[in-house]
Amino acid sequence: MPAPAAPIISKWIDYFQCEFKISKNRTTKLGDYRHPFKDKGHKISVNNDLNPYAFLVTTVHEFAHLLTWNDHKNKAKPHGAEWKHNFKRMMNPFFELQVFPTDIHHTIINYLNNPAASSCTDLRLARALKKYDTHLSTSRIEELPLHTVFTLKDGRKFTKGERIRKRYRCVCLDNGNTYLFNPLAEVLLATGT
Repeated sequence: MPAPAAPIISKWIDYFQCEFKISKNRTTKLGDYRHPFKDKGHKISVNNDLNPYAFLVTTVHEFAHLLTWNDHKNKAKPHGAEWKHNFKRMMNPFFELQVFPTDIHHTIINYLNNPAASSCTDLRLARALKKYDTHLSTSRIEELPLHTVFTLKDGRKFTKGERIRKRYRCVCLDNGNTYLFNPLAEVLLATGT
């Protein structure tokens, strides 16, 4: 995470007596919060492959869940009004420290008008954060020309199809099934096609 943000996150970990874990890459989520259960306390995990700004936004997202749990237990929706209020409030110290580049700062301000369940579901915020990724061996679906053949990390091959509303319809060349892909999905260009 950006260095000026670390002392604040460290204080939160101590104050909330939270187990904070940096996890290996999970393709289905960037971070996770688990409320106390039996003799276990709060647990937060954040993926290790995120750039510093995405790591910080995800960390604040998960701490907002922790604070919402402390205030309301299971009486509040996971990404309801209470969580949105806490997320906005917990982002303020990082704005005051000016830890985000200008483009991300402005995008987060717009995002905070109605934060989504995941920063990835807000395409503007996801694009702004992805600009700071360092692993550029992949391409995003939205950048590929129509009918380009690409592969996923698991080896399956697809052909890029038309955009349907927010997602791209792509056909799996291995089984003929059609899948919808987020425009920001990272894929590898197929070789030998």
